[in-house]
Amino acid sequence: MFAAKAGARKVLGIDQSEILYQAMDIIRLNMLKDTIVLIKGKIEEVHLPLEKVDVIVSEWMGYFLLFESMLDSVLYAKNKYLAKGGSVYPDICTVSLLAVSNVSIHADRIAFWDDVYGFNMSCMKKVIPEAAVEVLDPKTLISDSCCIKHIDCHTISISDLEFSSDFPLKITKTSMCTAITVYFDIYFEKNCHKRVMFSMGPQSTKTHWKQTVFLLEKPFSLKAGESLKGKVIVHKNKKDPRSLIVTLTVNNSTQTSGLR
Repeated sequence: MFAAKAGARKVLGIDQSEILYQAMDIIRLNMLKDTIVLIKGKIEEVHLPLEKVDVIVSEWMGYFLLFESMLDSVLYAKNKYLAKGGSVYPDICTVSLLAVSNVSIHADRIAFWDDVYGFNMSCMKKVIPEAAVEVLDPKTLISDSCCIKHIDCHTISISDLEFSSDFPLKITKTSMCTAITVYFDIYFEKNCHKRVMFSMGPQSTKTHWKQTVFLLEKPFSLKAGESLKGKVIVHKNKKDPRSLIVTLTVNNSTQTSGLR
């Protein structure tokens, strides 16, 4: 409806959920039914009444930016329907890392298994390789951020969404590193009169996406001024393409976590 009010001649909305029918009622109530057409289904399967469109807008972002693989559908729509010179929004996205120190959280969730009522259950650490999605306290951050992935939605391909990246994290506080966290930023830039940016970082306003936290099985100490070097590998889970497998190497230790 915002697009229609801004002057779009025709607006097409595609969604699979049942809420689409309530959206149709809202469009009629606001007398926009001649401008807006809603289509229920997957973009890969529906037939659009127009051959080309000038703008594609989608809130496709998931946790870790790429969880749920919704960007795949946006890229499909871009390749099939976007007119030459058209725009996809958001158009620029970045994924960044930060080092974290929170000994109490690590003790509760990971170190806990070393002594469970007097029993050694440390093998359980590998049974729970899930990344956590939560809002971090900015006071727990101990490094500057480092971008590990830059995405331009106008040029990227689906195969580029699986990637590996070496990274250096400049340590800003002497402490114990207990986790690596990931967040993303999105930008509206191409053909925009004013650049707009939203950050999902722990130092920004809280959002639905929060941050993705990878608790380290083996924490280690760091000194301010050091450079923590590591590598991250991201790929889709072959058993469930909507989920991600993330392999993180830091301090000569490698661990693989899932995001489901």
